[in-house]
Amino acid sequence: MFILKRPYLYLSVLALSLALVACQDSEKTATTNSTSAEEGESTNDNATSAETADIAIDGLGDHYHTGDTIELAAVLSEDADYDHWHWYTRESGQSEWEVESGQEGDTFSGEASVDGLEIKAALYNDNHEVFAESEPVTIVIDDHHGNDEESKQIYQGYFDDDQVADRELTDWEGDWQSVYPYLLNGDLDEVFAHKAEEGDMTAEEYKDYYTEGYVTDVERIVIDHGNVTFYKDGEEFSGDYEYDGYEILTYEKGNRGVRFIYKLAEKSNEMPQYIQFSDHIISPQKSSHFHLYWGDDREKLLEEVTHWPTYYPSNLDGDDIVRDQLAH
Repeated sequence: MFILKRPYLYLSVLALSLALVACQDSEKTATTNSTSAEEGESTNDNATSAETADIAIDGLGDHYHTGDTIELAAVLSEDADYDHWHWYTRESGQSEWEVESGQEGDTFSGEASVDGLEIKAALYNDNHEVFAESEPVTIVIDDHHGNDEESKQIYQGYFDDDQVADRELTDWEGDWQSVYPYLLNGDLDEVFAHKAEEGDMTAEEYKDYYTEGYVTDVERIVIDHGNVTFYKDGEEFSGDYEYDGYEILTYEKGNRGVRFIYKLAEKSNEMPQYIQFSDHIISPQKSSHFHLYWGDDREKLLEEVTHWPTYYPSNLDGDDIVRDQLAH
């Protein structure tokens, strides 16, 4: 009888062991699934295995000014039946993402106040798992002339003579485009309408005023290590320029401006003898846009106040330029 019971006892122990292993595997699986579901609703940087689409962020500006409105839209690469969105932000130097309260659709709206702020969007499925998540975009705030009261006064043309300082041509180094084509195609009409709301002219009168100011056939200017190249009607003309001092001008309204003047180093029949920069900045600082005057008579050029071709970085589009002008 003893010999007959031993196999039975062995089989019983084996069955019990298998049952315990199966139970442990089941608990492990349940725990893993629970953790994944919780992470799907969190600000976890890693997309889950449920992700099957890409999200692009549209509407990001080249830069913003303090107080500008940030308007972004999340664009899904394929159709989905889900509408559970969250937007997350993270300041420079932070490791954790924070969910933005009230931003639960596929669009984001907020005020530009933190330079370097990262923003991303995530779409969740019905199981509260991440279906898709965008790459972060970064908000760049550049107030150009400063956001303090003194900087604002200087921009408006109110400053003391001893605040003015010499500037190198490197302050305007870069690739620049004329703003005149954007006026011609109507992109700047929004700017003129905005000026009419606060100014003393109609939108059409502002457009006429700026048309006279912006008109030029030099559609692009490249400045590099003292060399200035004009692009005109498909042709290029270049010359090296050296600093020739500055002049402070007083305008009819009582405000003032500074012309920083550069003289052609070697005579050329193609390039002007003088170029004069005016950009509302009165001391060394990288320029964000400028008005340029050029000609062969230094003193006569200083009298020109109605025609001021204006240039912005060539990597900006019409929306970027409108945003910049509305801020001023």
